[in-house]
Amino acid sequence: MARQDGGIAERQVLIALCLDSRDRGARPDHPKGAAGPEQEQSVLGVPKRGSCSCMETQRLPVEVITYILSFLPIADRKEASLVNHTWYFAAQDSLRQENILYNIPATSTSLAAIESLARRRVSCVSLTSLDGSTVSRDVIQAVSCHLGPHLQSLSLRGSSLTETSFLHLLLACPCLSSLDLSGCNSLFMSGTLLSKPETIGQAREALTNLQELNLAGLRYLSDLSFNRLTGCAPRLARLSLARCHLTFEFDPYRGSSNYNSTALLSFRNLLRFLKERASSLRALDLSGTSITLPAMRSLVQVEGLRLQELVLQNCRDLSNEAVSLLCTHQPHLTALDLTGCSELSDRATLAVSAGLRALQSLHLGKLQRLTDGGFLGIAELRSLQNLDLSECSLVSGSELVKVCSSPELRPNLASLSFAFCSLLRDSSVLSLARSLSPSLRVLDLSSCVSITNVSIQAISSHLPRLTVLRLAWCKELTDLGLLGAEEPREECNHRREKDTGPQFSRNFGNMGFFLPPLQNLEQDPKALSDSSWKESQKQPRASLQALQYLQELDLMACSKLTDTSITKVIRFPALRQLSLSLLPEITDASLVAVARGCQSLEQLSMSHCGKLTDKGFMEAAGSLRRLQHFVISGCSQLTCQTLMAISRECRQLKSLDVSMCHGIRMADIELFQVQLPLQTCVQSRFVGGADLSFTL
Repeated sequence: MARQDGGIAERQVLIALCLDSRDRGARPDHPKGAAGPEQEQSVLGVPKRGSCSCMETQRLPVEVITYILSFLPIADRKEASLVNHTWYFAAQDSLRQENILYNIPATSTSLAAIESLARRRVSCVSLTSLDGSTVSRDVIQAVSCHLGPHLQSLSLRGSSLTETSFLHLLLACPCLSSLDLSGCNSLFMSGTLLSKPETIGQAREALTNLQELNLAGLRYLSDLSFNRLTGCAPRLARLSLARCHLTFEFDPYRGSSNYNSTALLSFRNLLRFLKERASSLRALDLSGTSITLPAMRSLVQVEGLRLQELVLQNCRDLSNEAVSLLCTHQPHLTALDLTGCSELSDRATLAVSAGLRALQSLHLGKLQRLTDGGFLGIAELRSLQNLDLSECSLVSGSELVKVCSSPELRPNLASLSFAFCSLLRDSSVLSLARSLSPSLRVLDLSSCVSITNVSIQAISSHLPRLTVLRLAWCKELTDLGLLGAEEPREECNHRREKDTGPQFSRNFGNMGFFLPPLQNLEQDPKALSDSSWKESQKQPRASLQALQYLQELDLMACSKLTDTSITKVIRFPALRQLSLSLLPEITDASLVAVARGCQSLEQLSMSHCGKLTDKGFMEAAGSLRRLQHFVISGCSQLTCQTLMAISRECRQLKSLDVSMCHGIRMADIELFQVQLPLQTCVQSRFVGGADLSFTL
């Protein structure tokens, strides 16, 4: 059974069974075998009336149902768990097999949830908002007691817990393989963490299986505390020191080999650690540090070190020579992130293409010196699956088009980002869509301000298996593009020929603040020949609705879109995240159509859609039962009736943004929070008609 080919059909069958069973009153609290004489058991264990004799068979084992449910998205599995006891345990087993991360806030209401999670043997937990309060201590005690013995991944990101509480929690988790201490500055401020010999021995037993350690953003991390902590984790394979204050030039030891400074974290000590763990370390994150050329030379030449992943985001001192050394001495890298390394140019990307033949993921965002010339050798990266070129303002994609046009040379890209690349043209998008049709699943064209309906129709026609599509701020897109309708020739010619004068661009990297002139697609030989262009025009155009596998769609600020297209094409059964913010022309008709056509939505953003009213929300809320995050800020016509409809129907809601909704008062928000008290966070800035200019 293939997950990609059969996922949609299986999802529809199983959800139909779920809803059918729930409509008949089946619930987890019904005892096993409690079906009455009028009810029979279907093959999946769902009570069914009037079933024919061919369906009268024994229940399938829980393991089989678990396997079937594993083809569904997480939200669907949660719904399936409400059918009966059998489906409940099958759904829980399915979730546990994928190591779902559960966020547990430090509140009194979390204590009961922790006991429930313990019965499911949850193995991945993130504790948030921990401090020295009594409630935090109670939460830590509950996690240690109920979850600790089988916990494999623990995140304490940004917490302010005490050393005593941390050690108590750590020693209760003997099976940890991943530990996230990023931003936990209170733990390292005193410098006494793991200073006692008895605690070091206990910590070594607890962390003996630890493979991943995140120490990002720790201001007070020193060589001594680093050595104590990493010394308790002999099997460490992944280490993050992003945004830590690593010293590269200054040598505090002056030839001494006793690297135990309590005042700073030195590269010399890190180099010692790398030499000791060269045989096991596979991933390193030094983002936001000031790594220099000599430091890079020493790092990549460590004997026995074979890194597979390296992250160097925003290392502004990183040079082309340093990247060349990296590619020469670490040819086994499969993932490299150079986002925001502003000194890099085409030389760096050419070195990557020549030296890292096994590369699968490459992030080159925000490289303002990078041009299309840097991709002359990208055909050598035959294993490349993910490519990020966001905010590379001098990249038009022409060289990538040439490579992808050849079946023998093109990589099987699954994810491609051209966000904020203002030089990208329709011709390049059309060629890439045709070439990457078998493999591409994620496409980000946000703020590619020059693309038009030609691009969206090419995407709809050639990329039917796309799961993520981002088109925010593509202001030239119209209803005709989404509907797959042909644009009138006279209108098309008029749009190309008219001179609208200078326009401000959202991308300031193009040596100025104005958009480049529109290009005539038929005269762009780099991307598409005249014959190919004419042939593509004869092919039938597909509407956006052809992308039935979409899970995320962003149309924010595509201001020419109206109800005409939104009501007809936004019908995606698997869609979980949708943004229609800053579309001033859409009305309640679009809201209702979206709610009915995308009932799996978990995140919906419709901020600053001024024509939405209470009537639309009252009608749509009943179809948005899975909604968890809702943004309707700046919708000035909404009142308390919208809040009432949301609180009544959207019981899974976790966050709501009603900022700048002048018709909603603070009293309405307080009443709303009383109705959904456990988990709903409400953003309510400038509600009730507050004067923004005066308040700011």
